[in-house]
Amino acid sequence: IIARMAAEKLIPATLELGGKSPMIVMDDADVDRAVDGAIIGMRFTRQGQSCTAASRIFVHETIHDSFVDKLRAKVTAMKIGDPMDEATDIGAIISRQQMDKVQSYIAIGKATKGATALTCCAMPSDPALKDGLFVQPVIFTGLDNDAKLCRDEIFGPVTCVIKWRDYATVIEQANDSDFGLAASVWTRNLQVALDATKRLEAGLVQVNQNLVVQPNISYGGVKQSGLGKEASLESMLEHFTHKKTIMMKMG
Repeated sequence: IIARMAAEKLIPATLELGGKSPMIVMDDADVDRAVDGAIIGMRFTRQGQSCTAASRIFVHETIHDSFVDKLRAKVTAMKIGDPMDEATDIGAIISRQQMDKVQSYIAIGKATKGATALTCCAMPSDPALKDGLFVQPVIFTGLDNDAKLCRDEIFGPVTCVIKWRDYATVIEQANDSDFGLAASVWTRNLQVALDATKRLEAGLVQVNQNLVVQPNISYGGVKQSGLGKEASLESMLEHFTHKKTIMMKMG
């Protein structure tokens, strides 16, 4: 709606939209480091309510099972509860409508042939929180990149771990999305890292980390993930100011 209204008057607009960010874990990656990166990247401490959430995690077949086991154990150790409590790791979903949406996607995933749903964490035991909008994180395995859970932005604590074998294919699958906001590559091989960052179709690509948006670093997506850049003065000025050409002949 904003894009349409701006276009009618030719007004510049930046749009930071959704994402379905891929995280590619190579066979030479530090598994423990990658697991920690997946927890940060999925923004579980925001209940997965993040446009850059690593909701498609491509893990090489040789380390897939180890990665999933470690990821599940670490997420399960997190505490769901009152977001105002310092002991809480995972709080509540923003609204009843959004919680219903997240739960509907979990149901779709569980009903998908070949999928395995690994539910993590315990629900709060405090009676005062019984009506809270809490959703247990779910890690799905056995899905391919064409599955609905791998195509749609869920905006909740739900991620898909996808097994891969061929490098060229996994890059193609990572790019096979309507979105292009963020991506990450996990490897000890500098040549692979440079090649992957060049090939990945995303506005923000990281290697061996999944940091949130940093001040003064240009940030924005491609494809359905948005238009323009933000978070840095240079990128915003470039989008919202005009260059003027002045030619003078004196005398």
